[in-house]
Amino acid sequence: MPTTLAAIDIGSNAIRLSVGRIETDRNLTVLDNFREPLRLGRDVFTRRIISEDTSEAALDVFRRFKEIIDRNSVTFTKAAATSALREATNADSFIDKISHVSGIDIDVISPEEEARLIHLAIAGRVNLKNKTALLIDIGGGSTEITLTYDGSIVSTESYRLGAVRLLQLLEEKKQGEKKFNALVQEYVGATRGRLTKEIKGKKIDLCIGTGGNIEALAVIKKEVLEKDKNGTVSVEDLSSILKKLMSLSFDERMQQFRLRPDRADVIVPASIILQEIIKIAGIEEVVVPRVGLKEGLMIDMAQTVFGEQKHSNRDQVLTSALELGRKYSFDEQHGTSVARYAVDLFDQTRDLHNLGLEHRLLLEAAAILHDVGTFISMTGHHKHTYYLLTANPIIGFGQSQSRIVANVARYHRKSFPKIQHEPFRELSPKDRVVVSKLAAILRLADAMDNEHASRVDSFIAEYKKPKLMIRIRGNGDLLLEKWALMNKAELFESVFGVKVSIED
Repeated sequence: MPTTLAAIDIGSNAIRLSVGRIETDRNLTVLDNFREPLRLGRDVFTRRIISEDTSEAALDVFRRFKEIIDRNSVTFTKAAATSALREATNADSFIDKISHVSGIDIDVISPEEEARLIHLAIAGRVNLKNKTALLIDIGGGSTEITLTYDGSIVSTESYRLGAVRLLQLLEEKKQGEKKFNALVQEYVGATRGRLTKEIKGKKIDLCIGTGGNIEALAVIKKEVLEKDKNGTVSVEDLSSILKKLMSLSFDERMQQFRLRPDRADVIVPASIILQEIIKIAGIEEVVVPRVGLKEGLMIDMAQTVFGEQKHSNRDQVLTSALELGRKYSFDEQHGTSVARYAVDLFDQTRDLHNLGLEHRLLLEAAAILHDVGTFISMTGHHKHTYYLLTANPIIGFGQSQSRIVANVARYHRKSFPKIQHEPFRELSPKDRVVVSKLAAILRLADAMDNEHASRVDSFIAEYKKPKLMIRIRGNGDLLLEKWALMNKAELFESVFGVKVSIED
């Protein structure tokens, strides 16, 4: 039986709804799209709040969306908010009002999750296999630049360079269109150093642009340059279009290119942002697939319905974890060896820990990255690992999952998890139990590669109450590994109430 889905993108410049249906053959068909030009960023990027008038207008939008959702007998609905609600000081009360009047729950997603969902939409439209791709998403409040390789995200960076944000921040200084455009270029240029560090020198096979403004540029290309191909915008195309746009007034842009008012005022700053990025990256052409966050949300829901999400998410998490480790020059052989031992020990001790596949992936990521803190200093490196993992989220994990990973990695050595430690105390009671169990397993896995030589080939962990017997096999006598296992067994014994025994 077909399943109907609804995806809502609460952006800084507009709120969008997409309704789709999954057929029995698993094909996803978009039935209808709706767009409401409500600019949340107008309030947030100048006053840090959503005003009462804007809030009331949003309530009306969600009432209408709820009617559409009910009319289409939607089974699953996801609503995701981006930079405007990430920054609004009254976001919680705004979300509560929306939920109360419409029954629609809004999830304020991180820039990393936003990039993941947009990448998901792009991968459904563009072949990313065996290619290094640069994804540029220019929104109202931020610009996300994502690097992918062979269909997985390698890294993503979020820049406070949204078109609405620039419009609001610079509006008071505006002295005519020419002065305003110069200020935008100056503002964007201030981030050149960070942009250059992220993308310059990388061999990009493919550049893909998303967001309403980039889609509008692809359409305008036909009007300005009389080119029929709307799927791409070249460097030369963009230069010609921008020159034309900057020569026109706001009203002239609306009339000549049939732009909505909320597009005509932001398309110039958006074009300047795009021009600066592709100039730094040495890009010759931008592919415009005409998909974005709401399409990613739809695909994400479809994958959940068919149980396909877990496999693809694991691949993304591990790609992101490895790239993060390389960023901080970690010992990759040690990290991957400890991860292999950790998940094997997890699988062999299920009767003890009673945790699921999600926790297995959290452990695997923490094991890969447990030593990244040595990039800062060997002394206290477990604490440095925690700081680095909280500052560098792993793509594919939500905020609560990332916090668990950071805590598990932090407790791979030295002190046991304690309620006196603020990061551990801030976790929910349930997550504190998970951290203690996973950290206990990680300590034993780390002990098996105590010398960073990956000498353990395999092991058997057998639980016979009240004892966990571990037999390790590999190269040499493994005396140091056996000693380390006994030395690091105390947390495991304390958490699970067993005695660890190392057998020959």
